[in-house]
Amino acid sequence: MTRSILRYVRHRITQHPDTDVTFEAECLKCEWTATPSTDDAAVDVECMRHTGMTGHGGFRRICTSFALVERVE
Repeated sequence: MTRSILRYVRHRITQHPDTDVTFEAECLKCEWTATPSTDDAAVDVECMRHTGMTGHGGFRRICTSFALVERVE
């Protein structure tokens, strides 16, 4: 019979300290995309401007962040 020893190590996940969250958006009706930015309000303004010019009101919004997993001491 084989015996095993199980060890459980606690971890935590946080946003990587050397990176920012990046916000993006793309129109659901055409090929338009907003300029990626670390400022979510700037991307929202671009979407509203696009809606005003085209009448397109649906967008896919993307938030990208990088994670760091570390052992909890």
